Amino acid sequence: MGIQTPVRWRSDFDKFVVVSNCERRGWLRWVPSEGEDWNFFWASVHTVKQIFNPDNGIRLGEHQIINHFPNHYELTRKDLMVKNLKRYKKEVEKEGLLAGSEVNTDWLEFLPMTFSLPADFALFAEEFKRYPHSTWIMKPTSKSQGKGIFLVNKMSTVKKWIGVQTPTIRGTIEPYVISRYIDNPLLIGGRKFDLRLYVCVTSYRPLKAYFCNKGFARFCNSKYTAEMCEMDNLEVHLTNVAINKHGKTYNEKHGNKWPLENLRLYMQGTHGHKASDQLFQSINMIIIHSLKAVQGVMVNDRHCFELYGYDIIIDDALKPWIIEVNASPSLSSTTESDRSLKCKVINDVMNLVIPDDFPESRAWANKDPDQPFRNPPQTVGSFELLIDEELEIANKREARM
Repeated sequence: MGIQTPVRWRSDFDKFVVVSNCERRGWLRWVPSEGEDWNFFWASVHTVKQIFNPDNGIRLGEHQIINHFPNHYELTRKDLMVKNLKRYKKEVEKEGLLAGSEVNTDWLEFLPMTFSLPADFALFAEEFKRYPHSTWIMKPTSKSQGKGIFLVNKMSTVKKWIGVQTPTIRGTIEPYVISRYIDNPLLIGGRKFDLRLYVCVTSYRPLKAYFCNKGFARFCNSKYTAEMCEMDNLEVHLTNVAINKHGKTYNEKHGNKWPLENLRLYMQGTHGHKASDQLFQSINMIIIHSLKAVQGVMVNDRHCFELYGYDIIIDDALKPWIIEVNASPSLSSTTESDRSLKCKVINDVMNLVIPDDFPESRAWANKDPDQPFRNPPQTVGSFELLIDEELEIANKREARM
């Protein structure tokens, strides 16, 4: 048996959870003098954009794997996520009508009413007239960590915002989305929280995705109130660590976070096993259908995988809502337990997407259609198989035999 070629890894940002996992495997770090001779690249979204730009002439080799799909932004840019989810719902309704039956799509109502601004201002204005006392939340489409987010409950505020926007270099106003604010969130200890959930997609066609049980809940610093006097207090309304870590009541010991397993136990204890199971089943369905919503437009490159960071909020009726999906979920650590969790997540992602004998192996590439189908692993560390369309097709074929 020959000596296996060491994996050459590359990254354009130094994060301990990535570097430590690569070094622990005995991989060799790529250096610029080696050109494009790398095997595994944990890249930023900006670098991926350059790599897949057709003008640069770069083509990934059979021995290369990278951590983003070429147009990952179809799901991770807020306005495009909204567009794709709305289109997907219409397609489901149309398919039902073509089949001769009206389809109830209430189960797809997991996105709060959302509009793009300034493009959809007229549509938003009509909706605002219907519910003049509601609160809305405005977010820039391409920023993270709570930057540029604010709440509004007056049309005059939105008009004023549009009026003072400065055009970008391209001559356009920075796009925002405005969403109906979930003003009845489920509270724990009087505080609002949301969920950060990790999902790894290894293929879009056929769709194959894994759900990580190492997610966590993120809590606000301050107790929740819907009072107007606290509308501008981001520590009441936003769970982003980047915002709350500067507050006086921020807990540096646990970083305002709860492991997902602790939240499950809490939900079972306070709402019962049946309600808790139904909640997490609904969250799984949100993830599956959000992936299906972009499946048709996503460039399915076999060299790519994606680790998404889903942000989900739960209201006081135990209904989950999708807030956004992150293409680069934070790999920075605020506590020792946070570092341990993220190291585990990245380790399991690498085990999931990279074969033991990579880079010699071609097992990760497109499977030969003439070869018999082999069941994928149901679990890889903390990741559990969420959906595998290839497996579903194989099972249906077997059932017909």
